[in-house]
Amino acid sequence: MEIRKFKRVLVANRGEIAIRILRACKELGIRGVAVYSEEDKNSLFRTKADEAYQIGRGKSPVDAYLSIDGIIELAKAKGVDAIHPGYGFLSENTEFARACEEASIVFIGPDCVMMDSLGDKVKSKIVAAKAGVPTIPGIAETIPSVEVALEFAEKCGYPVMLKAAAGGGGRGMRIVRSKDELPEQFESARSEARKAFGIDDIFIEKYIERPKHIEVQVLGDNYGNIVHLYERDCSIQRRHQKVVEFTPALSITQEQRERICADAIKIASAVNYRSAGTVEFLVDSDGNHYFIEMNPRIQVEHTVTEMTTGVDIVQSQILIAEGYSLDSEEVNLKSQADIKQNGYAVQCRLTTEDPVNGFAPDTGIITKYISAGGFGIRLDAGNAAVNSEISPYYDSLLVKVTAWARTFKDAVNKAKRALNEMNVKGVKTNRAFLLNVLNHPTFRAGMCDTGFIADNPNLLNISVKEDKELKVLNFLGEKYVNGNRGIKPEFNIPVFPRIKPAELNSLKGTRQLLEAEGPEGVVKWINSQKKLLITDTTMRDAQQSLMATRVRTVDMEKIAPAVALYAKDLFSLEMWGGATFDTSYRFLKESPWERLETLREAVPNIMLQMLIRGANGVGYKNYPDNVIRRFIKESAKSGIDVFRIFDSLNWIEGIQVSLDEVLNQGKIAEACMCYTGDILDESRDKYSLSYYVNMAKELEKRGAHILGIKDMSGLLKPMAAKKLIEALKNEISIPVHLHTHDTSGNGVATLMMAANAGVDIIDAAFNSMSGLTSQPALNSIVAALEGTERDTGIDVGEIQKISEYWEAVRPVYKEFESDMVTGSAEIYKYEMPGGQYSNLKSQVDSFGLGHKFREVKEMYRTVNQMLGDIVKVTPSSKVVGDMAIFMVQNGLTPENIYDKAADIDFPDSVVSYFEGMMGQPEGGFPERLQKLVLRGKTPVTVRPGSLLPDEDFDAIRDKLQNELGLEGNEQELLSYALYPKVFEDYITSLEKDGSFRLMGSDIFFHGLAEGETCEIKLAEGKQIIVKLTSSSRDTDDEGFKTVIFEVNGNRTAVKIKDKSAAISANSSQIMYADEENPAEIGANIPGNIVKLLVKEGDEVSEKQPVAVVEAMKMETNILAPMKGTVDKIYVEEGQQVKAGELIARLS
Repeated sequence: MEIRKFKRVLVANRGEIAIRILRACKELGIRGVAVYSEEDKNSLFRTKADEAYQIGRGKSPVDAYLSIDGIIELAKAKGVDAIHPGYGFLSENTEFARACEEASIVFIGPDCVMMDSLGDKVKSKIVAAKAGVPTIPGIAETIPSVEVALEFAEKCGYPVMLKAAAGGGGRGMRIVRSKDELPEQFESARSEARKAFGIDDIFIEKYIERPKHIEVQVLGDNYGNIVHLYERDCSIQRRHQKVVEFTPALSITQEQRERICADAIKIASAVNYRSAGTVEFLVDSDGNHYFIEMNPRIQVEHTVTEMTTGVDIVQSQILIAEGYSLDSEEVNLKSQADIKQNGYAVQCRLTTEDPVNGFAPDTGIITKYISAGGFGIRLDAGNAAVNSEISPYYDSLLVKVTAWARTFKDAVNKAKRALNEMNVKGVKTNRAFLLNVLNHPTFRAGMCDTGFIADNPNLLNISVKEDKELKVLNFLGEKYVNGNRGIKPEFNIPVFPRIKPAELNSLKGTRQLLEAEGPEGVVKWINSQKKLLITDTTMRDAQQSLMATRVRTVDMEKIAPAVALYAKDLFSLEMWGGATFDTSYRFLKESPWERLETLREAVPNIMLQMLIRGANGVGYKNYPDNVIRRFIKESAKSGIDVFRIFDSLNWIEGIQVSLDEVLNQGKIAEACMCYTGDILDESRDKYSLSYYVNMAKELEKRGAHILGIKDMSGLLKPMAAKKLIEALKNEISIPVHLHTHDTSGNGVATLMMAANAGVDIIDAAFNSMSGLTSQPALNSIVAALEGTERDTGIDVGEIQKISEYWEAVRPVYKEFESDMVTGSAEIYKYEMPGGQYSNLKSQVDSFGLGHKFREVKEMYRTVNQMLGDIVKVTPSSKVVGDMAIFMVQNGLTPENIYDKAADIDFPDSVVSYFEGMMGQPEGGFPERLQKLVLRGKTPVTVRPGSLLPDEDFDAIRDKLQNELGLEGNEQELLSYALYPKVFEDYITSLEKDGSFRLMGSDIFFHGLAEGETCEIKLAEGKQIIVKLTSSSRDTDDEGFKTVIFEVNGNRTAVKIKDKSAAISANSSQIMYADEENPAEIGANIPGNIVKLLVKEGDEVSEKQPVAVVEAMKMETNILAPMKGTVDKIYVEEGQQVKAGELIARLS
């Protein structure tokens, strides 16, 4: 045979094997020609070819590569000398080999006669029998019908194996263990074979349990020379598809190896085989081997043989096809004796399959791809690159990772190292599963059989690693596309002093005093002080009043050590409770408990203080007593020293349980009376001076350590403060702590007058977080008192650094601040709490009443009088606000409400108030209005908590553990008891979107501008550098935009739904199943619906297959998640569906 040098070789395949062949051509100086389907037009293998042409227009993605006429026509038109079929598709199709020969195109592989003899599993068994090679009992021809299969199975006994006659790779193979299974499995195998190979012939044989799968690589030329390149162990299989392969096999003896290799040569010689081929055997538990098939093509796992023999099998195929003999200088395989094995090689098939979800194929865009490397590592990739799309149409193989070393142990360790190095984002992979296989002692001993994976379900015990980086990019992409769209203000970088841990831990303050001498010791110390003591409210009430409680822990913890040092003489830090608890979970997606523990560690010397709403805890309703008691106990344990307790109606019974429990815990109980009205106005006698003095006496009598005056509305005028404090200091012996707001602008004056009158402690906020609806200016008060009898002892210069920090931080939260820019004396008129005053405008706007804002404010005052002039503190202040908006919205007045509102439902908060669920107001309820609101309901006249049954914490723990996967610790239990939906939504958000607790607030709230780079902290000691490089200008057909980032210098991309974009008509018709509704059945993977197994009206049981979806040439059942009747089917056979698309609805 003369030598025919090829100028052009066409690769009739795609993906990894196409790249492998094209590279071999390049090395041999041959021009490589690729063909590709419409779906592969952007695939990586195209770029490796010298020429590339689309084929199969109008055909399905798979049929394009099965189009014999189209491929031959193109080859002829482009002057192709030879065609390499790779593996799969047409590689074992005798008609294709024949068509090549008829077109005078060399088929790189065996000729059609050899292929006909060996490529067909039935005929190859006949060849084996003639060659004297043992085979598994079976029918010596394809089976025409299921009846024939049933007859054979009855004779030889179950289990039996059904196999596609025309292919391999696990396609069209089924193990059948009973008569009942056989008909369905027979049709399923035929269907899968037809899709994979274009031929649905099936044969049947006895199934050998738990064999080892050993195959031998052979190579033959056109001159009758045949050699083997030793064996491979391919026993590790899932669904008959190989997963990990290695050579040499450890489970056979040298004698068995020689016998198996000799039999492989016998079979190949029987048909004078040429090119590369693989002879496959099963080895039973007694060491007997049986020929099962010969694959007349290159195998996926040929890499391990190349690594240990040094033979380039693909190049050898091409050279043999050109006419070179094995012993030629070009092929250079002089004899069998010259072929030696050197070391060990292991190949792992990294696929885009999700082991956690039954190895369902995953599809999508690869957003990040970092490959492995190093000595002894070989990678053969198909479409592994950033922005590559993994479609549902083809094989799920992403990259083959092959490791070589001198020992099997070292080869396995190299493979593990390589897999650990690889980082693929955007699609799920089986990487963790492969690592579990490599770590298993049976595998490491080389003793696995074909049942290894099925026998070791623990291989699927994969802890799904949270992809924090991807979640960060999705978060930033969402901010960019649906938030600021890349337009954001510039912020100054907040500078905070770095305090050394040793210096921090050496600080002593009120915290140490409490631990050493207890609450009584602290009270004694306070009463002995001349200096004015100060509580800083910056981290709680200041930010709650100014910024809707949106300040994040990350901004507090940075400055906290500086507060501990520079403000070490503070009495306490109010940094917890009130609205901070639920807003942390609800809006900031961070744990308030973690904030408490973080600040406790950062400020070891100053007492931490919280606000607790008596029977409401940190909620807005009454809770059972055991909830309140356990909450206080856990808060004390987690770091709270001072509990500021109040009742929104000044009803002492409402705070009694909280007060008792704080005393039980040995912490400081600051019982409060809420200030309202004006004690200077003698015409208003409900809340007179004597009212407050008498209440103060009662609170002292009940055990309060400190009396708190809670002036939430900022109504306490300077002269009223002097009058009230002087009276209290004359009547009670416990310290007095004054809290006010600066809404009127008179806050500093009020506190200075109180200081002169002898108040012990005041609340203030660092200057840059003070004023307006916040507290008065702390720095200014400290400066004003310097050199006086009431000098605070705090260094003005030092605390200026703290104020400057918050000055730089505050602009980040500007979107949460009200439009209020100056103090307002009208607060005395409306008597509205500071936080409510600043937030009422947005609340009114949300009801479409923005144009009636002044009317609502006037109505707030009116409603207060209708209710009997009540104390207005959260939640009672909410009642007044809700009622005011309700009345303006419905055109109600005090005069017409009894007629016009007779059939209107009042707001929930108003109903709850009149039911007595917030307690009993001073002077009682207005009876006529109460009857109107309650409509026959009987109000509560006792403490609501006394009527509520104890919370069942055991039931909550079971729910948290079984439904949310939580530990069910005390903090989790209490969070759920207080805010069940808020807490559940928080946990769901963490699982779905990730935690951004450590992200800088400028990024958290404003995202990135295009071209902006930032450093994002994922965990302690782990930061990523992220740059937003660009975004697609237009959305795709489904309304998504692609946002491109660089992460630590690596380019990656995410797709974000543009909520403002119109989507195409086709996409708008797609319906997705509700994941939380078991009656809606969604596609578990994207793919093609090949068969509907039910029709509308059918009864289905739980987990019954309702449809078959085919993706990546594998068929998967779609199961009903519940029992029911098929109400509607939304898809048709042959329809392409997306993951989650609605298939059917049950009733």
